Amino acid sequence: MKVLIVLAHPEPRSLNASLKNAAAEILQRHGHEVAITDLYHQQWEASAGRQDFPALPADERLIYSAVSKKAYLDNEQSPDISAEQEKIKWADVILLQFPLWWFGMPAILKGWIDRTFTNGFGYGTGGRYGNGTLKGKKVMLMITTGATAEQLGPHGIHGAIEDLMFPVHHGVFWYAGAASLPPFVVNSANQVSPERYATILQDLEQRLLSIPDTAPIRYRVGKQDYDEKEVLQPHFATGKSGFALHLADE
Repeated sequence: MKVLIVLAHPEPRSLNASLKNAAAEILQRHGHEVAITDLYHQQWEASAGRQDFPALPADERLIYSAVSKKAYLDNEQSPDISAEQEKIKWADVILLQFPLWWFGMPAILKGWIDRTFTNGFGYGTGGRYGNGTLKGKKVMLMITTGATAEQLGPHGIHGAIEDLMFPVHHGVFWYAGAASLPPFVVNSANQVSPERYATILQDLEQRLLSIPDTAPIRYRVGKQDYDEKEVLQPHFATGKSGFALHLADE
């Protein structure tokens, strides 16, 4: 496999950074190729703006979607954006390693998506929800959280982790064509003993090596399960509500 690991944590001695390092070591030890994007180390610019388009005249209005597509097609993007897009094209698997902050990704990781998944690359490609540019690729979120597994379970006070990550799994990656695997979550991560860390590494190795055989989250496919207004076909909605409506039947 060719694996891109994207790390979003400011501290190189953090649990997140340690898990990124461990994932890279495990994968390479088993013969897989690894590329790494360390967003804080690279001082990634999280805010989309005029700096993304060096060729845009100073007096021209910035209509981001339109300008980004032209810049992508004409190879006139900021070099940091193009470099990340090349990594994504290269990869078979994308791993996002991050702490759960306010029920979502750190801002720098959201900014990586905002600036990298441009019009013509992440969207505006003529296909979406299973049929985009990233079709055939797999994604796995590797998340640390201070909450317990029960608190992030189906009846937990925070809501199920699968629901919290629906905007990422479905709204970003499935929209762009990539299939998301169930996330690798380290709960109660504020204090991890050496003994527990050793167990986490064993679990991580098992998850990484089983990626080729792990069934992805089965979302419904656009233009197949939705009508001409892109509304779910009525017969699929029986007995379901919320995000579960968009999960394909077993």
